[in-house]
This record gives sequence, structure tokens and C-alpha cells, in this order.
Amino acid sequence: MPVPEIRPALFDVRLATLDDEETLGRLDRAVWSYLHAVSAPPRQPYEPFFTERTGPRDHLVAELDGRVVGYIRLGLATSLASNAHVRQIRGLAVAEEARGRGVGRALLRAAVAEARRQGARRISLRVLGHNTAARALYASEGFVVEGVQPEEFFLGGEYVDDVLMGRPL
Repeated sequence: MPVPEIRPALFDVRLATLDDEETLGRLDRAVWSYLHAVSAPPRQPYEPFFTERTGPRDHLVAELDGRVVGYIRLGLATSLASNAHVRQIRGLAVAEEARGRGVGRALLRAAVAEARRQGARRISLRVLGHNTAARALYASEGFVVEGVQPEEFFLGGEYVDDVLMGRPL
């Protein structure tokens, strides 16, 4: 029996544009889960994806065969001048049909490169304790657990730890 040919993933990572807003909003609603979200599900049918606080400049998007299939949100960790050397990953989402193709890893690496380009010395993130796949991805890219806030959130009927991870750049 012949082995089926597996086509390599053809995806690019780029800075988001205003034209991506509707697509990113749909993606956000499609992948929403208490596995990674601490807030209520996005309102239907459309809630603006970009806000006054986070716009296209704060998002890198992954396109697979010309379709947006993921994003990562990168921002300042705080608004304090004394903390301006730190960037924080504030969201990562990959469409179900694109998972397992390296899209999340490519977005993470692009965010690290962008943080370096911006002059950051460190990058940090928060991940829910029960999100083992995300934690494994982050660890494989050099992020280490720097703290745990036990049972910080009550999500979907259970208490969940908030895990703080980071790495130098």
C-alpha cells in the first residue's frame, strides 16, 4: 500500500492589518475555550477584535495557503517605564484545522524575534495550568516557569492555576 504524500505546511507570518479584524474575530470565537481563556466567550455575532489598547501593530498573524489560521498578541508587560524592556505574549490562537503543523511554534518564534527587534531584554507570558500543550510548546522554546498562582481562576466548574513563564532574549 503506498504511503500518502504529506504536503509541507506553506505558511507565512506577518504583521496584522486592519483588514484582518473580522477574520481574527471569527478565529477568536471559533477557538475560544476555558482551556486557555479566563474571560467569558466573545459575544456573537461580532465583537471588535482590535481595541484601543491592542491594535494590528500588536498582532502577528499566520497565513496557511493564503488564509489566516492563527495569531499571537505581543505587548508591553506593564505601562511602567521601569518595565519597558519586557514584552509579554498576551494571546495565541491557532485554528483547529491548522494545529499540529508548526503554526503556533512559528508565531511564538516570530514574537520572540519581534520583541528583540523592539529592543526588549525579556519576554514573559501567563498560561493556565491545565493547558499542558501550550506549556510544553513554551518550555520547548526556552520559557521557564517563574511562578504559579494556585487556583487563581474558577473556570468551567474548576479552580485553575495561573502559571507565569518567561525567558531572556
